[in-house]
Amino acid sequence: MTDPIADYLTRVRNAYLAGKKVVEVPASKMKLAITKILCDKGYILSYKVVEAEPQNTIKLALKYHPQTKAAAIKKIQRVSTPGLRKYTDVENMPRVLNGLGIAILSTSKGIITDKEAKDLNVGGEVICYVY
Repeated sequence: MTDPIADYLTRVRNAYLAGKKVVEVPASKMKLAITKILCDKGYILSYKVVEAEPQNTIKLALKYHPQTKAAAIKKIQRVSTPGLRKYTDVENMPRVLNGLGIAILSTSKGIITDKEAKDLNVGGEVICYVY
């Protein structure tokens, strides 16, 4: 596998499209940081790290609207790929869905959202857009 972050995002996207309640992905530090952001911003209900022998996994409980059963994540899109890295500075920070969505960035301060990066006055690599 050449791009584990794209695999993570695709598993989450496919689980929402299939109407699953739980999705399991292989764990890494970056995937765990992205999962924490998704949980904090209300895009997923909860997550749990499951200890396994060859590799740990992350179990994500997906979030749907109670009445309409609509998914909490409408679109989750990979921006920076291993073949074409996308970087941004504070002045050119992307606005996702005119501020309603979030951009997840990898910065010198860690994996953070676009709004936190503006507050900390740091730029970095744009990992993905979520809305």
